[in-house]
Amino acid sequence: MESTLRRTWAEVNLDAIAHNYKTIRNKIGDGTKFLGVVKADAYGHGSIQVSKLLQELGADYLAVSSADEALELRVNNITMPILILGHTPKEQVPRLIEHNITQTITCKAKADEYNEEALKCGGVLKVHIKVDTGMSRLGYLCDDKNFETGVNGISEACTMPGLDAEGIFTHFAVSDEPGDENLEYTRHQFHLLKRVIEAVEANVGHRFKIHHCANTGAVARFPETYMDMVRPGLLLYGYGEFARQMNLIPAMTLKSTVSTIKIYSEGTAISYGGIYVTDKKTRIGVLPYGYADGFFRSLSNKCSVMTEAGPASLRGKICMDMCMIDITDMPEVGVGSEVEIFGERNSVDELAEIAGTIPYELTCAVSKRVPRYYYREGELIEKELMLRL
Repeated sequence: MESTLRRTWAEVNLDAIAHNYKTIRNKIGDGTKFLGVVKADAYGHGSIQVSKLLQELGADYLAVSSADEALELRVNNITMPILILGHTPKEQVPRLIEHNITQTITCKAKADEYNEEALKCGGVLKVHIKVDTGMSRLGYLCDDKNFETGVNGISEACTMPGLDAEGIFTHFAVSDEPGDENLEYTRHQFHLLKRVIEAVEANVGHRFKIHHCANTGAVARFPETYMDMVRPGLLLYGYGEFARQMNLIPAMTLKSTVSTIKIYSEGTAISYGGIYVTDKKTRIGVLPYGYADGFFRSLSNKCSVMTEAGPASLRGKICMDMCMIDITDMPEVGVGSEVEIFGERNSVDELAEIAGTIPYELTCAVSKRVPRYYYREGELIEKELMLRL
């Protein structure tokens, strides 16, 4: 749906994502499959548009978090393989089989449930088996004391008639973190995964078609972990230090406009709580962008946005629907002037650092009431608004 409001909007550069994809492809080589992570609406960039692009470019797999995210892609003509990384209720198994969607299996109980449901509907569910090598979240436990039990459980799942165990994988916990301790921990996870794979494949007498474990940090730092397929997430969208090292391009620019300008005298408290008080006659611009749009309230009074005249400091607490900037020394900035919240001139990486978080928390936070504008070769090709009008 198209928004008629010139309020706050996100511009998504699909050419940047294409550039990033091709750069990562060149790094991993022709013999390694490419899985594009498009969960959480492609980290806020728009899962349908990004998936269409990746399908066009020849990516091998997509990853989402839930069955709903996977089915959204299927009904929008995405035909390439899709892996659900999270939990799916067993009642959804017939739909997964019908739409050729791959499900992650994380433990014996899930394997039993999915196998039973697949047999009930007369189908076979394609699955990838997740091994918990140290993320301590999801997956078959296979550390030293659980190694034999874990291997036996995975082997059992591989022989279930309702399951087609196409792949096996793990997730690295600290592959993007500096330091020798994190380096060794990632290597430990990788070596444990390889031990599990070797034992399971010996038990069942055949090789998994796809082994994978390399997330963004591992793609950038651990080429020995590429195996059959890599799973770049943040890297695909061009954020973070590894993206900068690889000359990748940030794909999203978030913009707003100055909706109102007010002149306040010295000693005026701005916004809730009065945490900022003017120290002179001050020209304040109001932006229609607040925490309901995705602007973290923790950034209140701490960051700047970029105007045509340069950076303008945020003043006072961020409100639900708006925030205030200081444009006292910027007479050229008026009502209707464009402001970049983050993008090429105001890095989301720096904004995330100020907020004490990671860049994709900021891109994922851009809310559904912020329309996305999609560009290819400098031309606007589509507008998307998630609100139901």
